[in-house]
Amino acid sequence: SAELALHNRLAWLKVLLLNVSRAITHNVLVTFSPTEGPRMLNTTEKGKAGKIQLPREIFQSLGSQTAHVVVTVLNVQQLGMFKEVNHTGQVLDNTVVGITVGEMSISGLQDPVQLTFAHGQLPRDVTPQCVFWDLSKGTAGGWSSSGCVTQPGEKGTVCSCDHLTFFTLLLNPALDRSTARTLMAVATAGCAVAMAFSVFTIALCIFLRCRFRSEETLRINLGLHMNLVGSLLLLNLAFLLNSGLADRTQPGTCKALGGLTHYCLLCCFTWMALEGCHLYLLFVKVLGTYIHHYLAKLCLLGWGFPALVVGVAGAIGSYGEYNIQTVDHQVIAHLCWITSKYLLVHYITNCSYFALIFLFNMAIFGVVTQKSCCLQGTGVVQENRKAWKVVLVAMGLFCLLGATWTLAFLTYGTSSAPMLYLFTILNSLQGIFIFIWLVVLYYPKTKETTGSLSHIIKPDKTPTVSQD
Repeated sequence: SAELALHNRLAWLKVLLLNVSRAITHNVLVTFSPTEGPRMLNTTEKGKAGKIQLPREIFQSLGSQTAHVVVTVLNVQQLGMFKEVNHTGQVLDNTVVGITVGEMSISGLQDPVQLTFAHGQLPRDVTPQCVFWDLSKGTAGGWSSSGCVTQPGEKGTVCSCDHLTFFTLLLNPALDRSTARTLMAVATAGCAVAMAFSVFTIALCIFLRCRFRSEETLRINLGLHMNLVGSLLLLNLAFLLNSGLADRTQPGTCKALGGLTHYCLLCCFTWMALEGCHLYLLFVKVLGTYIHHYLAKLCLLGWGFPALVVGVAGAIGSYGEYNIQTVDHQVIAHLCWITSKYLLVHYITNCSYFALIFLFNMAIFGVVTQKSCCLQGTGVVQENRKAWKVVLVAMGLFCLLGATWTLAFLTYGTSSAPMLYLFTILNSLQGIFIFIWLVVLYYPKTKETTGSLSHIIKPDKTPTVSQD
């Protein structure tokens, strides 16, 4: 009837109770569909409904007891259940299947439970993933694939799981093969070019530091920029080594390579934060406070703090092989990185860490801009254009680095190919951008440029406001 069909769509579509005894010698076979609920297997069906196969191991553990096998089919869209925050995957047909045997908690099965989710041809921009609802994730739970193996097919996907709970098939956004290969090629070529320009930039910094040895502020600025460029050089080198050697390394070597890549990335982020701190002291806190071994202390923080984080992450076994797959489950790249089991480490040490740094640098940008406007209003800065040029060029470095890395937050779920291309190209060409920035800022008018910078580190402790 129409009322029964509506009831099936709104809530618990149907519950199938099967009395199971010790005499059972075959696996239990059940079919289910979002509109009809579960029922006994009909051998005349041709893949229109999903199937559930329970192994004998479950029933052998019952002994002489009698238990009810309960199969629950839910429409999560209408019930408003099983909603995970910040997850881009779509539940197939909005269907979640729950399986229980009596009141037992069943896990660690040697012979897994098999669920076949029937579907037609899936779009090329999604990849299926077998998941279950894990109550230990977050406050209300979340989807997890631990203990489940996904076997995609043309007419359905088979999920083999070693426990009983609520299962579904997620359709996650994924890269197609051609896009993934193009992105890898662009990233590899861009990193190679960026490494070359990073070497040129470091050579330019060394040349300028040697030429203007008496300009202490200039030497400190160049030393800071040189460390930032050095971290980018190491990051590009680690990526090239990672993409080229990851599929041929031993597990121990892969862990070390993953830790090295993570270390270089954190060093890059940390030096961005130190550049922001230095800019604040340079343009806002213009008191000539002498800091003993200033650059050496920055190096200790810039290179030492990431090593501490990587050491802790490595101690808990966060690093290992990480595969990038296409929609048809073709592995496009093997990387040594933070494994899927420890994604929380990635979210904390990479995403959250960079987000804080980016917000900090943007706050510095606002403070420096306000300070420059105040100086212009009071007439302290006599040549406004040159002062503004220094401020805008200096802040351009932080806006450039921050803006390009923030594109990663807009590519969540790999669903935006244009944004992925933009993120890959801009970040792989950072070495070129920084080289051009340094040439424009410091050469050939080095003396003119340094004259407009406030000296924060001076042998004398006299407050100073420089004028250009």
